[in-house]
Amino acid sequence: MRSFVHFLAVFLPALVAIMSPMAAAQLSPNYYANICPNLESIVRGAVQQSMAQSPVSAPATLRLFFHDCAVQGCDASVMIINPNGDDEWRSTDDQTLKPEGFLTVVNAKKAVDSVPQCKNQVSCADILALATRDSVFLSGGPNYQVELGRLDGRVSTRASVNLPHGNFNLDLLNDFFSRLGLSQTDMIALSGGHTIGVASCSFFGNRTGGDPTMDSSFASSLRNTCAANPASGFAFLDGASPLRFDNAFYQNLRIGRGLLGSDQTLYSDPRSRGTVDLYASNQGAFFNDFVNAITKLGRVGVKTAATGGEIRRDCRFQN
Repeated sequence: MRSFVHFLAVFLPALVAIMSPMAAAQLSPNYYANICPNLESIVRGAVQQSMAQSPVSAPATLRLFFHDCAVQGCDASVMIINPNGDDEWRSTDDQTLKPEGFLTVVNAKKAVDSVPQCKNQVSCADILALATRDSVFLSGGPNYQVELGRLDGRVSTRASVNLPHGNFNLDLLNDFFSRLGLSQTDMIALSGGHTIGVASCSFFGNRTGGDPTMDSSFASSLRNTCAANPASGFAFLDGASPLRFDNAFYQNLRIGRGLLGSDQTLYSDPRSRGTVDLYASNQGAFFNDFVNAITKLGRVGVKTAATGGEIRRDCRFQN
């Protein structure tokens, strides 16, 4: 709670300052039409290869996009490696990001830059946005247009990272997402990204000892999993269809099988339960709202040349 209050007091003014409508207005699905005409097919091919190598790559890439946009805007600053060790990905909240997400973007960047016309013409931020869409689509989710034209940020610090935690209630979730210009409906739809991916026992273990909102048999199974692997135990965020992007996540919440407290609260709190019920029974409604929400998220903190943006030659380092 203290870190969340610190975020509100110190970092939100800076975040609001970079959420420029003029910067977001530069985005267009056709931004690279004459610069790198085959960009989308190149990135999708690279993402397919990454997913074939590891089933972790899709949820890892989706999560990387959120962690990037929710901190200093969608500028790929989460990928920067600073020599002094003061960078976003080494913050406590980002230590759980999987390397497969970073590798998916790095490999896609290499594929793009291997085309002479495209070399050093496409930002890492845009490649991350495209790779996220392709990770969702290739996992069974919606295929949506991605707005493009972001530049890469130059600044990445540990102190800038304050993200929602697994014990957040509805009020805390709404407070956080509203600062990004997102509604409660957007937040619930984006939470559906937890239909793919895993969480380690440290993020949900405290709920297995008597949380009344968790199904008792589910809690028992999780206790056994974590007891058997206290250091490396994990569970799927959506145990029903862990590798498929669908609406099973919301169906799980209706029967007390949400892994994280911040997920289960979406159903246990009557103010958000109706949206969960809608998505649980209507996958099309979930997909539609997810596309709207992730498109809005992709407009947060867009960098331009005027605000210090660049196209990184290597996604890991400033030019």
